[in-house]
Amino acid sequence: MRPADRAGAAGGHPVGLAVHRRREEAAKVNEAGLVTIDEVRAAAANLAGVAIRTPLVPFLPGPPRVLLKAESLQPIGAFKIRGAYHAIASLTSEQRARGVVTHSSGNHAQGVARAARLLGVRATIVMPSDAPAVKRRRVEADGAEIVTVGTASGEREAMAERLASERGLVPIPPYDDDRIIAGQGTVGLEIAEDVPDLEAVLVPVGGGGLASGVAVAVAALCPAARVIGVEPELAADAAASLREGRRVRWDGALTSRTIADGTRTQSIGERNFAHLSRLLDAIVTVTEAEIAAAVRRIAEESRLVAEPSGALAAAAACYHLAEANLADARGTIVAVVSGGNVDPERYRTLLAWPPPEDGSPG
Repeated sequence: MRPADRAGAAGGHPVGLAVHRRREEAAKVNEAGLVTIDEVRAAAANLAGVAIRTPLVPFLPGPPRVLLKAESLQPIGAFKIRGAYHAIASLTSEQRARGVVTHSSGNHAQGVARAARLLGVRATIVMPSDAPAVKRRRVEADGAEIVTVGTASGEREAMAERLASERGLVPIPPYDDDRIIAGQGTVGLEIAEDVPDLEAVLVPVGGGGLASGVAVAVAALCPAARVIGVEPELAADAAASLREGRRVRWDGALTSRTIADGTRTQSIGERNFAHLSRLLDAIVTVTEAEIAAAVRRIAEESRLVAEPSGALAAAAACYHLAEANLADARGTIVAVVSGGNVDPERYRTLLAWPPPEDGSPG
């Protein structure tokens, strides 16, 4: 068992959280009841012709060199098509006939709506009242029914459960589901196959589906590489959970403060906690100013559009490599740009955001 170094800061600065990465458990995922690399490979086969193999785009020349995994270039503008399609494609014909329901702030909603349309399944999506207009329009364009509730993730989850019960719909969870984890794990599969000198993967953490899947793939295929989760400082429930060794729930009034709307979940999922507590090396948190600065730098350096949630990993690459013990990395670091669905007005605001006061991009 290899303990990661513990890092931290005070006075309002981002706080890094290191957790133990249990390599012996990564090698025995069947015993631990985790998603396996074979399940991730099966998801990749399911996704052939649906999700694209996204490119690795130069970001920071280094050292250390940082590449961006451009999931913002997926057909729906985010990685969520991977898990959503794999989950719905795995349903029986009877389940498909009943229709599906999910809850999402936007990108999983788009993934389910698109996957349901491609597979001929009726979809109902519970979305928050403040969901970006661009995400709502795209969900509607794929023919899904939208049910709107308040801004807290708990409200969305409760409504989705109610609709599943009343209408007989099949739930497609946004992250707390092994099929979702396996589908999102194809991001890590591609990274592991495409980067021979992989040193670390920086991955955003909201509910934990993407980070869980990436950690499964990287642990299996590149066991020497590290997987670092990245959360907003204002919605750091996953960091708190891993620090305390149990799932910690944050009030929706707290998580709704961050501009990274895709990470406003109040708690990581039960299955996600099981994966991340065993396979994640560390979590670092980033400030709102750092997120906005990363959105701008992604545009300037890599010519990509990133939404705030999609820029979390890049923000960590710009400001927190030392905190993640990666400042002297000799191999390649990959930061996952998880999505690029942002309203034009919000994007202009992000590009004009005042720079962080406590450091400059590295």
